Amino acid sequence: MTESEVDWPGVREQVLGLRAAPFREKVFGAERGFGHEFQLEPPLSEAEVTAAEEELGISFPSAYRTFLLEVGAGGAGPHYGLFVLRHDERGWHWADEYGHRTDNALLDRPFPSVEERARWEAEYDAREPDRESFPDERSYLAAFRDWDDEWDTLSAEMTAGAIPLSHQGCGGYTWLVVTGPERDTLWSVSRANEYPTEPLSAGANRVNFRDWYLSWLTKAAFQAHGGAPGGRRLRPVVAGASGSSRLARWFGR
Repeated sequence: MTESEVDWPGVREQVLGLRAAPFREKVFGAERGFGHEFQLEPPLSEAEVTAAEEELGISFPSAYRTFLLEVGAGGAGPHYGLFVLRHDERGWHWADEYGHRTDNALLDRPFPSVEERARWEAEYDAREPDRESFPDERSYLAAFRDWDDEWDTLSAEMTAGAIPLSHQGCGGYTWLVVTGPERDTLWSVSRANEYPTEPLSAGANRVNFRDWYLSWLTKAAFQAHGGAPGGRRLRPVVAGASGSSRLARWFGR
């Protein structure tokens, strides 16, 4: 399916209908008072989506763009739901489940390859200050803090060209690539663990936004109406990308 062929007939109604399903709270991330509760934000208008694209300096992948127009600006979805695309006095941004804003400064840059990310992190690790090279603890700690602060910039560069769409829990996030050869693919990225940055896959194929969302909806509807969890699962492809235990500050406060 090409990007131009994607639409979402009946999806908004199906998602909202799950609010009345008898086992709706059995669906991960949908819990009352904590999860998305199968609520959706209103869809955006064509003028709003175009304004967001112009301000952000990108074009959204077609499936995500039509989702914003036909289904909603965010809300119910995989894991703890989709972050909401919204506009305020500071401009267009995505807000996570806590209301934290995304940093969109690098959206127009191509999403880096697995090899680029691995090289950048290896070079960063090689620059870690060696205690033996400093005359005292104070000078070593000052150098270490400067080096550690570099991680904020590097971690942002590692997800350039992508937007965080969903919180998986336990520091993991799903990102949608919007710029570069990996456009319209989804990646699992960890904030705080040693898990590598990996593309989501179904078999040998990368997962795009449309398939990711509809796969979730099929499983969610099954579980919400009493079906047991199971069926085909999206899983990360081990692609050799490196991870880090250092926390990346992806959201502004």
